[in-house]
Amino acid sequence: MFPDPGASRAVLIGTSTYDFLEDLPAVANNLTSLADLLTGPASWNLSSDACDVLADPPSATAAMDTLWEASDTARDTLLVYYAGHGLVTPEGELYLGLPRSKQQRVDTGIPYNWLRDALLDGRAERTVVILDCCYGGLALGTMGSSDLAVQADVEGTYLLAAASENRQALAPPGEQHTAFTGELLSLLTTGIAGGPEQLDLDNILRELRRSLSAKGRPVPQGRERNSNGRLALSWNPAFSRPPVSGTPSGKSEDRREWPDPAGIRTVEGFFSALGQVRITSALSHVAISHRSGGQIAPGTVGGLLNRKELPKTWRTTDVYLTACGVPDEQLDVWRQCWERLRSAPLAERTAESEETREHSQQHSAASSPWRRTIRKLAGRRIRN
Repeated sequence: MFPDPGASRAVLIGTSTYDFLEDLPAVANNLTSLADLLTGPASWNLSSDACDVLADPPSATAAMDTLWEASDTARDTLLVYYAGHGLVTPEGELYLGLPRSKQQRVDTGIPYNWLRDALLDGRAERTVVILDCCYGGLALGTMGSSDLAVQADVEGTYLLAAASENRQALAPPGEQHTAFTGELLSLLTTGIAGGPEQLDLDNILRELRRSLSAKGRPVPQGRERNSNGRLALSWNPAFSRPPVSGTPSGKSEDRREWPDPAGIRTVEGFFSALGQVRITSALSHVAISHRSGGQIAPGTVGGLLNRKELPKTWRTTDVYLTACGVPDEQLDVWRQCWERLRSAPLAERTAESEETREHSQQHSAASSPWRRTIRKLAGRRIRN
């Protein structure tokens, strides 16, 4: 299943240059490539405004401000990605490196528990955390420490770490991406032969473990909460549809995995799912028009998929879905989704926006003492 792009966010954080640690030039490429993927139609189809890229953030405050804002506004799914140096405190806790980070100086980076707090206080139904850094497995609690297990226990979160708690992630010299993210991007763009139609997190983790192990590279770790492993990151480019078999009634059985409109909550998500229907059907605009018996022209198909507002009547969407091959029993669910979005009163939408702004303002006010504490701590360290 794919998230609703109109109600989802991604925050991509990466540190490639350091004052006191070894530079990781490939991290900058990680961010660009992953953002391109997540905003593309083969993946989540996020708008550029919904995919924040923080390259070499100057401070923990700068990174956390963006993360808090995203956790306030994402209602469906929030993805948080970090690439860079993973560092460990004397107590064995993970913190994420920033340009001026130092070994065993947690105040110079982002403590993982800060990230965890932002997710726990967020509004998204599902969250995904991807850590491409050394010792990322610490966030999974794999050392057996109760503190670390609690640290990783974020309800509704799928955690994916590039390396276990006692191994270093790799940034091979001369390669465009780091070892883990490079393998992830390759998997999402080339697909899994014989794999499912949608590349969900569980399948991705299994394939990454297999391929990275075969190359003698660190094997990624994962932990899932609330069946988030079924959340898809992209369509499978290598998917091969099995032959259609006959049922006892003589009718053909459609084994395609059609997008489910039941979880759609925004107009943007509705049209994104309509686009996914066309991908699943593997039909061109002309072919869809032909299968509709000329009821909709190829230009009408393109116009429908590029709309920003819901059609006032159901007919065109109904003809489009039917021509694409969506089963009859699913058409009612699509229509119910359209009716629900059409009937949502403007006042209700306005109230929801005001609620989101109020929630953000409350967080901003609540985080002010936290920011002052950080500055005070940093100042004390500098003076010492």
